[in-house]
Amino acid sequence: MGAAGGPDGSGSGRQEAYDAWSRRHGGLDPSGSVWVSGWVRLGHRLARPVAARGISPDVVSAAGVLLTALVPLVCLLGGGWVLLGVPLVLLSGLADGVDGAVAALSGRASALGKVVDALADRVGDLLLVLALLVLGAPGWICAAYAVGLLLHEGVRSTAQAAGMVGPGAVTVAERPTRVVVGGVAVLMAGLEWAARSVGLDVLPELDAAALAGVAAVVGLVLTVVGLIQLLPAVRRALT
Repeated sequence: MGAAGGPDGSGSGRQEAYDAWSRRHGGLDPSGSVWVSGWVRLGHRLARPVAARGISPDVVSAAGVLLTALVPLVCLLGGGWVLLGVPLVLLSGLADGVDGAVAALSGRASALGKVVDALADRVGDLLLVLALLVLGAPGWICAAYAVGLLLHEGVRSTAQAAGMVGPGAVTVAERPTRVVVGGVAVLMAGLEWAARSVGLDVLPELDAAALAGVAAVVGLVLTVVGLIQLLPAVRRALT
């Protein structure tokens, strides 16, 4: 079977998605990361009908933030409400992948739009960390995770201001990873509640707080590894 030319599947559609992302990120190839490449293809596919309807990429960014803001709220409500956080994380993550693609497809990319997109991403990151805290993850781990991801993006943006072209390197701690960490934590907490509500106690020591704590540790470790990957790339770009 030959390469398809669908919107964002294989062949030309996939390459179109990669090329559009690469142009927005200093020529970096996203295909080297499974997470990022999948994120790019899905975002590009979903962006097509949004761009065709003339919806502003800034509106998509704002919608993603609003959806993410609901995640810690449903976690605070507890019980079965936590399960509602799963589609909210999924939808907010999709919105994050769509806004930049909408800007590229509609020809509405701008310097201000990049600022709005980056701000929306950071607010979304912190809201997902807040959700872990609400679920019961230790405060100091959540604080370290939040500082780490802000440092990861701060190093990158500072290097770009100093002359680095693009993100420098695609690390294991990119935005898709943060969404997955938060989403899996919410899903596991919801499933834990569902199991207990029907009388099942599969892992007695792993309640919602413990699961959220594990997720926060995983996020923190990946962020540290991401920094280790990013710093040499920044040094090479600026020396």
